[in-house]
Amino acid sequence: MNLNKIFSKPVKGLSSFGVVLFLLILGCGEAQKKDAEAQEEIIEIPTPDLHFGVDRNAFEVKEFKIKRGDTFGKILEENGIDYPEVYAVLESIKGKVDVRKLTLGKPYTLFFSKDSIPTPEYFVYHPGVSSYKKIHLRDSLFGEEVIKPSRIVELEASGIIESSLYETMQNSGINESLTYYLSDVYAWTIDFFRLQKGDRFKIIYTEKFVDDSISIGVERIKAAYFEHKGKPLYAFEFVSDEQKGIVDYFDHQAKSLRRAFLQGPLKFNRISSRYNLKRRIAYYGNRIRPHKGTDFAASVGTPILATANGTVIKASYTRGNGNYVTIKHNGVYSTQYLHMKKRNVKVGEFVKQGEVIGWVGMTGNTSGPHVCYRFWKNGRQVDPFKQKLPDAKPIAPELKTKFARHIVPYKTKLDCIAFETQVDSGIAVIKNQKENAKKDPS
Repeated sequence: MNLNKIFSKPVKGLSSFGVVLFLLILGCGEAQKKDAEAQEEIIEIPTPDLHFGVDRNAFEVKEFKIKRGDTFGKILEENGIDYPEVYAVLESIKGKVDVRKLTLGKPYTLFFSKDSIPTPEYFVYHPGVSSYKKIHLRDSLFGEEVIKPSRIVELEASGIIESSLYETMQNSGINESLTYYLSDVYAWTIDFFRLQKGDRFKIIYTEKFVDDSISIGVERIKAAYFEHKGKPLYAFEFVSDEQKGIVDYFDHQAKSLRRAFLQGPLKFNRISSRYNLKRRIAYYGNRIRPHKGTDFAASVGTPILATANGTVIKASYTRGNGNYVTIKHNGVYSTQYLHMKKRNVKVGEFVKQGEVIGWVGMTGNTSGPHVCYRFWKNGRQVDPFKQKLPDAKPIAPELKTKFARHIVPYKTKLDCIAFETQVDSGIAVIKNQKENAKKDPS
């Protein structure tokens, strides 16, 4: 470096050591200046804000709902994508994502580019909380249906009845559908239409969640305790027939809570409409239209089980019943199963309790998927839940030891749940989320 070029006048009397020292000082100063300039040039990259797997930071995001007459193609054309491009998108997602049926009122999201003329880059249809359909509309066209990861959480709840089981659940913030599950567990032993003030319960159950906090439904009750009229009654879920996958509930002495008949024709029952001879229907001018069956709601294709051993005496179709099956169990009892998607038995066949005789459907006069279960005693249709039926067979001797071991941790947990009455409402609730939540095995 020429020092005479740095200073306006030549430097006199500067030793070699001084020159070197000066250059080092000058070099450090220049390096520090360059470091400062480099730091000024650092650009902070925002943390990705993922929404349906797409970074919101890179797009303008708009939310919509399906309107009457909307189709996938119409939505894209209204947002600046011409039909030839729409056709190309549809061809690219054929067999991967079906967007032919969009439900009125359900939400969808468009991700627009941040150009001078914004155009959609992604279309996301999300009618439910557990899954969504995402389609990339530009360049590398693709579509995918994404099932959100879910987890099953074990929960505990307890309550003291003030008026009804449903109101207790509702007022306490417990998932209200748990009412139906609990009433099914004790369907043969407790009349839930005649509960008394002060009756109380404890439940250990599982519930499925997505996005950590959004519930998509109760899974099952694992154990319960119900005190009715001062009489305590335990219930423990247990697989009583591993080969057929039959799950039932037994008390702490291994005695079945059901009778000779299964509590319902589905593996996991949820009653949507009970036997009611005084039922009034608004559609018919609030006139009495007796309902002589018990409806169990389930999705189409759910296996329907014979509730007891017997012989198939009818397997047919009528306009009202749809596909149905009638089983004669003995000289006293017969059962019937309506609205099947498909029958799995023929007239004359002998079926065993728990055997699949058909699948849930919507055939005949029905507004939704369910099985209507009808029950005859001595030739007269009756409410199966109000009959004094013989006890079911107890747990097989070879399973008793396994059952005894199985219930120990659950009984301990139930006994440790305390009833802490709230002064203002008289309702006690405990709902604790466990850390041992596990991924949904399905």
